[in-house]
Amino acid sequence: MKPGPIVALVFVAIVGGVVYWRMHEAAPRPPVAEPAPAPAPVPAPPPPSAVAQAASLPPLPPVAPSEAITAEGVPAAIEGLVGKPGMSTFRLDDFPRRVVATVDNLPRERASPALWPVVATPGRFTVRTSGDATVIDPDNGQRYAPFLQMIERVDLRQAVGVYRRMLPLLQPAYEALGYPGKSFDERLVAVIDHLLAAPEPAGPIRVHLPTFAGPVQPSRPWLLYEFDDPALEGLSAGQKLLVRMGPVDERRVKLRLRELRALLVAR
Repeated sequence: MKPGPIVALVFVAIVGGVVYWRMHEAAPRPPVAEPAPAPAPVPAPPPPSAVAQAASLPPLPPVAPSEAITAEGVPAAIEGLVGKPGMSTFRLDDFPRRVVATVDNLPRERASPALWPVVATPGRFTVRTSGDATVIDPDNGQRYAPFLQMIERVDLRQAVGVYRRMLPLLQPAYEALGYPGKSFDERLVAVIDHLLAAPEPAGPIRVHLPTFAGPVQPSRPWLLYEFDDPALEGLSAGQKLLVRMGPVDERRVKLRLRELRALLVAR
């Protein structure tokens, strides 16, 4: 969902990566032909500004300069959390900016993969036919297995400790996005709350490809699937990605997010 500089951030980055395997983003949308008649109107999703900061949190104790993680120390901090084999999962260049941008974008309509702190999962999004409908293939979730196993192995207390030691890198990177004086710590908790509010649809989830006009067809159509249900299609990027994982894996991620949130707000 970007290599995160902090353990908790590393964890959130991992979640961000898992959550970020979108059907849509990797390629620009080609022209779409005449749309079919629109379904009954549904309420528009809240604008990004509606995802408010978390309730004000007491400030964290200041980190001693000797304990703070420097930009040069980020790789070692992440390796301490996920081990050497897990390092290939992360994109460590400009890691603080990748982490804060990824976290901030999860509640929005789109989240650019160019900013992810993690590399894209192998394989492609898959569907199957069920009667007269196209639905998400239950086996699609197997692509996320290594990431899920990773986040379930991470020691969250250690991760939060790394996160707090990395805040001196993360906070200025967050303010540089255009939030001077705003707390990344509070934004992180607010985004976790937003992800925890994602729906957990029961039964197969119907999807479809838009109709493409013209003789040139997209080379990677599996990136362009949309939900049939307008309410699901109107979700944020982060919530859509959780839903696409399937209810079992979505609940696994949410369990770890709840544990992470409890540790983050403990002062």
